[in-house]
Amino acid sequence: MASVALILKESSQLLEKISGQNAKREAKILLEFTLDLQGQILQLDHEISDDIYNYFKTLINKRLEFQPISQIIGERYFWKNKFIVSPNVLDPRPDTETLIEHTLSQGKFCNILDLGTGSGCIILSLLDEYKDAIGVGIDKSEDALNVAKQNANLLSLSQRVSFNLGNWCEGIKEKFDLIISNPPYISENDMKILSKSVLNWEPRIALTPEGDGLGAYRHILDGAKNLLIPNGKLILEIGYDQGKQVTHLLKNHGYKDIELVKDINNKDRVLSASWIE
Repeated sequence: MASVALILKESSQLLEKISGQNAKREAKILLEFTLDLQGQILQLDHEISDDIYNYFKTLINKRLEFQPISQIIGERYFWKNKFIVSPNVLDPRPDTETLIEHTLSQGKFCNILDLGTGSGCIILSLLDEYKDAIGVGIDKSEDALNVAKQNANLLSLSQRVSFNLGNWCEGIKEKFDLIISNPPYISENDMKILSKSVLNWEPRIALTPEGDGLGAYRHILDGAKNLLIPNGKLILEIGYDQGKQVTHLLKNHGYKDIELVKDINNKDRVLSASWIE
């Protein structure tokens, strides 16, 4: 038997070498998760059994191998809901909430296409806001689509969304008033400087298109104009240093009303444009 207070202290010290100032918060999250599995709550003066303590240590060891907290506990909060995550999908980031916020500021949309849907967190968050809308999520990973379908079930949105295997805009016949995407945009060179939590545990296909990092945008911009209704919107997440490059691509492909939006850290994060024939 060991006290919760002592366990938190010891585990925080272990995590400091990889998590720094976040060590105490991460230790608390993992211990709360462990206790919740046993129907218990975290109270500092309580003692926990050796079995529970040993299970908690397996979670700490996973984190010491740089596995993200969200993957260890299997969930992540994004926008207004909790989403299932796994090593098969990109971990939803707070920066991506900028895409949701900007989309909602553009008015109401009825038929939404999400390219590279991953966990489904973007399209499902939007469908949760647009109560009458329907949507389609496309991904080239069957494993990612399985996670997205689980999340649709979790949020009771399965009747308003379909998730299909595909490569960007290829093979899609219907038209949409909104196309959204958070595509892989990290360049091959920048992949070398990513943290181990990202590089070792998140799917490379969701992080980089290799090369200069712009390959996915070229595919999307080429195909999206054939899938948007007149005055339909294309809204994209971008890397913080890609605003000028992706704006240039949008202009070259004939998109209008281009708007660059900054995230909560005042970095370029979202580009939106209209397709006007």
